[in-house]
This record gives sequence, C-alpha cells and structure tokens, in this order.
Amino acid sequence: MRPLLAACVALSLLAGRKAEGMCGGPPAPAEPARSASSPRLSAEETHSAHMPEHLRCDACRAIAFQIREHLSKAESKRSPSKKASVELRESEYMEALEKSCSQSWDGYGVLEVNGVKRLAGPGLPSQEPMSVMMMGGPWPGRLHKMCHSYVGELGEEQLYWAHRSGPAVLEELLCHGAKGACAGLRGAKGRAPAPAKALQNEL
Repeated sequence: MRPLLAACVALSLLAGRKAEGMCGGPPAPAEPARSASSPRLSAEETHSAHMPEHLRCDACRAIAFQIREHLSKAESKRSPSKKASVELRESEYMEALEKSCSQSWDGYGVLEVNGVKRLAGPGLPSQEPMSVMMMGGPWPGRLHKMCHSYVGELGEEQLYWAHRSGPAVLEELLCHGAKGACAGLRGAKGRAPAPAKALQNEL
C-alpha cells in the first residue's frame, strides 16, 4: 500500500485535483463550459441609420474620448515641451474637431455581455475577454453621424472650452445634459437607462 500511497501523493502534487479520481478520492467537479458567440442584432440595430437608443450613452462617451484625444494631440503639437498645453486658435480646434468626427471609427463595434448589448472600443470600459465584438457594418457611420450632430448642436467653441476645463466637463456637456444620451443613468444605479432624446439634427 505504501508505494500506491506515494504514487497518489505524487500524482496529486503534479496533477492537482484530477488525480483524486484516479486514487479513489472524490472526482473533480467539471468546469463550466465557456463559449463565445457574436451578438444577435435586432432589426433596428442592423438597419437603422441612427444609433439605437440603448447604445447612445456608450457612443456619446466614445465620441467625447475621441474629441478629447484629437484636441489634446493638436495642443501637444503647439507645445512640444509638454510643460503646459497651449490654447488652440479657432481654425486649429475647428480642424481637430472635424478630424475627430470624420475619422474611420473602425476600432468600434458592438458586443453582447450577459444578454446586454454594449458598444466597445477606445475610451470605453473593457468587457469580458470571451466576448466577440462585431465591428464594421453600420457602427462607424452611426458614430460619424452622431459626432457631427454634437458639433453642429453645441458648436466648436463651446466644445473646445469644455475640453479645456477637463475631461469630466466635456463628457458632462456632451452626454449628461437635459438631452444627453447618458442623462437617464444618473442616479439610476442598478436600473436600465431611460431612453435618451435624439438630437434635433438626427431627426
């Protein structure tokens, strides 16, 4: 029995819990199978020209991130020392805002986590590693359209000075105002966001 016991101890050390079944111990519980599949899109998510209501908050945050990135990059070009960002001239921040909206938006797509559709990409929270993101399709065009709507609705100057006041101020202006896409999330922890009103330019 001693050689058998020693072999079981060695197997337990090398193979962990899998060896218990071989040595008469309780079998190791089976690990739950994990699978990843592409999100199943509704007719609205597939065919609508506009961003679906339940994805507008994510989209707004992505747009705020890209606007901030493009304006910060333009400011850094005028201030190589990086000691302090230099204010852009009107023509410069207008150009940066145009670039932020007219980019390809190829890094964004939609995924499904626990049955909930979310927009994913730069500037948005990372999701489950097993999630499959559906990129391309209608999402870049919707972000492009929504970004230009924000610029047209709020104006380049107001957006730029919100950016100069800090990332939170810019996102507040874009996403959390009276007509903001994320307005329904405020104070609604644990509840689904209320439908956001579409901008007039998108109607």
